[in-house]
Amino acid sequence: METVPEPGSNVPPKKDRLQTKKKKLRRYWEQETTGTAAGASPGPPRKRKRNRELRPQKPKKNDTSKKFRISKKPRELKSPRPQRSLSGAQDPFAGPAPVSVEVVQKYCRIDKSKELPHPKTKTRSRLVVAEAQEEETSVRAARSELLLTEEPGFLEGEDGEDTAKIRQADIVEAVDIASAAKHFDLNLRQFGPYRLNYSRTGRHLAFGGRRGHVAALDWVTKKLMCEINVMEAVRDIRFLHSEALLAVAQNRWLHIYDNQGIELHCVRRCDRVTRLEFLPFHFLLATASETGFLTYLDVSVGKIVAALNARAGRLSVMTQNPYNAVIHLGHSNGTVSLWSPAMKEPLVKILCHRGGVRAVAVDSTGMHMATSGLDHQLKVFDLRGTFQPLSARTLPQGAGHLAFSQRGLLAAGMGDVVNIWAGQGKASPPSLEQPYLTHRLSGHVHGLQFCPYEDVLGVGHSGGITSMLVPGAAEPNFDGLESNPYRSRKQRQEWEVKALLEKVPAELICLDPRALAEVDVISLEQAKKERAERLGYDPDARAPFQPKPKQKGRSSTASLVKRKRKVMDQEHRDKIRQSLEQQLQKQEKAKPTGARPSALDRFLR
Repeated sequence: METVPEPGSNVPPKKDRLQTKKKKLRRYWEQETTGTAAGASPGPPRKRKRNRELRPQKPKKNDTSKKFRISKKPRELKSPRPQRSLSGAQDPFAGPAPVSVEVVQKYCRIDKSKELPHPKTKTRSRLVVAEAQEEETSVRAARSELLLTEEPGFLEGEDGEDTAKIRQADIVEAVDIASAAKHFDLNLRQFGPYRLNYSRTGRHLAFGGRRGHVAALDWVTKKLMCEINVMEAVRDIRFLHSEALLAVAQNRWLHIYDNQGIELHCVRRCDRVTRLEFLPFHFLLATASETGFLTYLDVSVGKIVAALNARAGRLSVMTQNPYNAVIHLGHSNGTVSLWSPAMKEPLVKILCHRGGVRAVAVDSTGMHMATSGLDHQLKVFDLRGTFQPLSARTLPQGAGHLAFSQRGLLAAGMGDVVNIWAGQGKASPPSLEQPYLTHRLSGHVHGLQFCPYEDVLGVGHSGGITSMLVPGAAEPNFDGLESNPYRSRKQRQEWEVKALLEKVPAELICLDPRALAEVDVISLEQAKKERAERLGYDPDARAPFQPKPKQKGRSSTASLVKRKRKVMDQEHRDKIRQSLEQQLQKQEKAKPTGARPSALDRFLR
């Protein structure tokens, strides 16, 4: 008899679930160890629980025995780990790059030798912060010198050859094509003689002839911006804050033109102008006239700031100090006067020559001034407080025009010859013993100016315009945020807005601009002395009296003020008593010894 098999009797026995379970992937925190079961995951790492029993208990407040711990072993300082890059390599030059102290000193603007006698705590903290910021700024400026790729040029002769004998044609053949294109001559004898002026960026050139010819061009690309004839004598020409505006001193009045030659303004209050100077940081146009007036015109608002009478006759010699914006005027009596719009009298008067002054020039550092007079003398003066001549030279013909370059080269125009003298460096005066370069022109010189940031000297003469190559004359690197010769129209507009916001008031023009940021210690001490003499005592000598608090309502505000007043009155009486005693002692010493007493002695007090 067949029987029915039980369900599941022929089914193979099931294997263990741990054996049939698939092996999981190993997580990043798992390790292949034998501590866990096969195929089991230990799970993510957990934080270890601290054993509270082994933790040292804090000492109680009253327990002073465990308050301080004295370790027998000295504590070892851990050396800092070397910094590593993303690739794992160690930096062989860790930390900031070393900077030379001399280079940092060149950019430092704060004189730490001057200290206040007794500054207050708040003032001292502000000075410390200002000095720290200035030191950090000077270090950054010194480090950024590595980014200045250009170097100043120079000219050397072979085997002791005199560089003054090297002609412009020889220099043009020796330099590259781009530099050789900067030497050119404009033959304009029909409208000469000419006065010229370069823009602050050194990219544009404006010149005006005595017979009314006015032109402006991009002299690097030789692209003409405008050319007009004003049908009137032109005595001087100047660019304003940008190359878009041009000031022309015509025979009668002062006229303002744009870069297209369109007349924008006619300033009739500035009449019979002979010389023009523009102060870029103050937006002031200074004019010298035949009537003997020095006028300051604010071009940002169109108002005359000051009109000063020099009382020295016709003014035909004028220049500015680029360092402090002070105007230098040369007079027919041999003196040079320094002017500021904030003063109606000259700041300084210097007797320079025995005859009239023909030309004046000041270098970019504001330390040296060169003058030439009718006595055929060329002198270099020190403007750092002494105003004494450093060197002098007698010229065969006398210099009628002078100009300083950015690196301290001095150019002098004598008839149809231009001589250039060089010094040891930027801050050193030029040596007048041997000329650096010499060039003869086709006409008499009527204007000189070095082009900023280019080794070029522009000469205006009776035959036209000449651009000379002078190696080592200009600064090789320019500040792109201040004077960028490659800026676009949009960048120029943004720079104009920034310059107007940072405009310096005309009242701040003085001989020493650094004195504006310093504390006037002398005036402060004088004010304290006058106050002490007026009161009879020095109120800052001692700390003010502070009454101690009392109980039972005796520390009210009225009682505290009353006690303070009582102490102050007592101190005041003591000071007055001491001063009276000192006066009596002086009177007794003044009496002659052995004199008989008089009844009128009672009135001596």
